[in-house]
Amino acid sequence: MNKYLALILTALSALASADVPNNLSNAIGSIDQLENIPENVAPAYTTPPKDVGNIPVTFPHQPPLVPHSIRGLQVTKNANQCLACHAPEVSPTTGAPRVPESHFKDRDGNPTGETSPRRYFCLQCHVQQAEVDPIIQNKFDTIRENQGK
Repeated sequence: MNKYLALILTALSALASADVPNNLSNAIGSIDQLENIPENVAPAYTTPPKDVGNIPVTFPHQPPLVPHSIRGLQVTKNANQCLACHAPEVSPTTGAPRVPESHFKDRDGNPTGETSPRRYFCLQCHVQQAEVDPIIQNKFDTIRENQGK
């Protein structure tokens, strides 16, 4: 038994002392770049347009982005104001995109009578867009830019 414990401890100490691979450090940027970020300073925020229409997605299975302000919008366990416009019964009247069928199924794919608890908190996946200066520059290309390559 002690032989196995010694082997496990040796393996763990080797892993703990391993260096970070260069490709990982390149992916997150230089450490100097991370250290120069002021603490508790958010990027400059500009008020988003009232409604910019549908925003194109940039990767497969991306949740649609929110094209309007969500300031003051209440999404709690007791109230979900997104459903005031996006619920199936009111979306034809409001013109807002309807909540998809996938949001009315449980984890096993069985239909539920109301919004699934897994999908109730809309702002976990659907985020508002705003024009901000990025804290750290990145080299992300959307699908559309990569399709011709």
